[in-house]
Amino acid sequence: MEHNVKVSNVVLIIVFFLFLIIITRVSYIALAKKIDNIDIQSLASKRTTKEIILKANRGTIFDSSGDVLAQDVASYTLIAYLDPKRTTDPEKPQHVVDKEKTALVLSAILNMDKETILSYLNKENTYQTEFGVKGKGLNEIEKDTILATNLPGLDFIETTKRYYPYGKFLSYLIGYAKQDENGKMTGELGIEKYYNKELTGVNGKTVYQKDLKGYKIAGTKEVTEAKVDGSDIYLTIDNNIQFFLEEALNNVSSKYEFDEIDLIVANAKTGEILGYATTPSFDPNILDIKNYLDSNITSFEPGSTMKIYTYMAALEAGVYKGNDTYMSGSFETKDKTIIRDWNKVGWGRITYDKGFIYSSNTGVVNMMDKYLDATILKNYLKKLGFGSKTDICLPNEGSGKISFKYETEVFNAAFGQGITTTPIQHIKALTSIANDGELLKPYIVKKIVSDSETTENKRTVHANVASSETISYIKNLMWHTVNDPDGAAHAYYIEGYDLIGKTGTAQIASTNGKGYLTGDRDIIRSISLMFPKDDPEIIIYGAAKRPENVKVLSEPVKDIVKNISKYYNIYKEQETTTEHVSTINNYLNQDLDQVVASLKENKITPIVIGTGKTIINQYPLNKTITSADKVFLLTNSTDYVLPNLTGYSKSDVETLLTLLNVSYTIKGHGYVVKQSIPENTKITSDLKIEITLESKLAE
Repeated sequence: MEHNVKVSNVVLIIVFFLFLIIITRVSYIALAKKIDNIDIQSLASKRTTKEIILKANRGTIFDSSGDVLAQDVASYTLIAYLDPKRTTDPEKPQHVVDKEKTALVLSAILNMDKETILSYLNKENTYQTEFGVKGKGLNEIEKDTILATNLPGLDFIETTKRYYPYGKFLSYLIGYAKQDENGKMTGELGIEKYYNKELTGVNGKTVYQKDLKGYKIAGTKEVTEAKVDGSDIYLTIDNNIQFFLEEALNNVSSKYEFDEIDLIVANAKTGEILGYATTPSFDPNILDIKNYLDSNITSFEPGSTMKIYTYMAALEAGVYKGNDTYMSGSFETKDKTIIRDWNKVGWGRITYDKGFIYSSNTGVVNMMDKYLDATILKNYLKKLGFGSKTDICLPNEGSGKISFKYETEVFNAAFGQGITTTPIQHIKALTSIANDGELLKPYIVKKIVSDSETTENKRTVHANVASSETISYIKNLMWHTVNDPDGAAHAYYIEGYDLIGKTGTAQIASTNGKGYLTGDRDIIRSISLMFPKDDPEIIIYGAAKRPENVKVLSEPVKDIVKNISKYYNIYKEQETTTEHVSTINNYLNQDLDQVVASLKENKITPIVIGTGKTIINQYPLNKTITSADKVFLLTNSTDYVLPNLTGYSKSDVETLLTLLNVSYTIKGHGYVVKQSIPENTKITSDLKIEITLESKLAE
């Protein structure tokens, strides 16, 4: 009997300890966040809670007039279902039935080899397949084309991609954004990178309780955190001016050899960047990019364009005497270095004014030796912004290097050798000449628009760096440099245009850091240019690396000057002397025949819309025009038809189609080369037309 009692006590003890272990384990489970490295609370939440991500849209990038330069668009990945079990009704197959036919049809649409497509379609034990790189990133038109084939078993996965409507147009400035495998889009160059945070926005989410089948449980609370879409960014770029740059570069690329050309056009009065181009360029839609450096913000040795600022430093210091003379040709420094003029022999004894006009190296060297010193020059260059970033709001902007100490270094720096600058720094420095000594901050972003606020940039004066007397003097020297037949920048002369400027020619530093390359084409030609002379409105800076000749840079720049001048009507008298000028009055409710006769007497042939006899609308109204402008007269009829729009400008197309109340989309720049609906089509309320523009620049 005693033995049985002892056994019972052992059992009780065992049971007690088991109970204690269970209580401890239950308590641990109840209190602990993780069990066996599994987050219990998270696991339970996932089983009972549904979370839907509300994806924020990436902001759109626009030019100054609101034309889209970068935006999110729907993108499609083509898939093919291969498993016959998907088909339950043979009359309505849900998988690929005829692989040969499918491969043949898709090969033309996807621009893929038929056999390659078949290799995807012939995969064994595969429910569905994709078609590699060429089957991804399809646009709406390509998707609809495939759907129109009615091939069974084909489907699409819809995603979003970044789309750049104009391809290589403005690519280094806009940059690009790439999407990772999780769908997150990140900017990697240009505006897309610098403003990635602002463009990205913040995702939202909706959370609710679900049942075992995934449906929302009735009566439970739904919590939504609203998404915040990315901000839209409006650039200062004028698409028409950018078009002039791109077209000029395309033209010169077909005529001459060079490694690279970089161009910037700025509003001289505000610092706004109106055009910004580099060739060779890349298409951000396909990322055929070979050089990730934006040369317009990358430093290099500038050459003789820096003589502008050396002369300004002397003028501001009160030591410049333009009529004093020096012996050009060569100059020997204390360390026996021989500095020569670009023509090796010089021009004999000439004045310092002539030295600027001829771009004499020995002119600035003599000036530094007699009148200036390293400290004065260095301080003045830094005051103009050289050696510091302009904060143009682009990634990886260079600051350049304004560093010189010894005599030869100082002399070289005075004519732009041995120091480095960036094109955008030159734009900044040139604003001081255009604004009577006021140095402006250049800027590329006009405004940033979000749901909650709009932030706008505006004209910003950094400093006053020169007197009116200095500015007047340097403008005069720059005018002679372009306009005198023996001026160093005479290659940029255009009759009737009062351009002022200064050229530069710099050697290219050796990649091993020792000296310079010595080939005939191992140079960088550059130009600092502005117009009109007395009150500059436009600044242009350009540089060409390893050009075949001087025309590589001068021809595109001159084309750009002509087109911008006409676009802004800067030289009004010159632009209108060959065209008859008339005033368009209000012709509403007047007899059509009488108005047409009156206009033709003034050498204007109007475009009449409709077959009515009375004018009910017109464009323009009460405006002075030339014989080159179009006048639209809308008559009182109901049988309007679409005219042939070939050769119309963008503004003319917009005017006409607005008068006709026709919906439209416009692609490209320049003048109409194609319209999706033929002429003489009757105008109806649901008519929609697509217009394609291409360039026809003025010669």
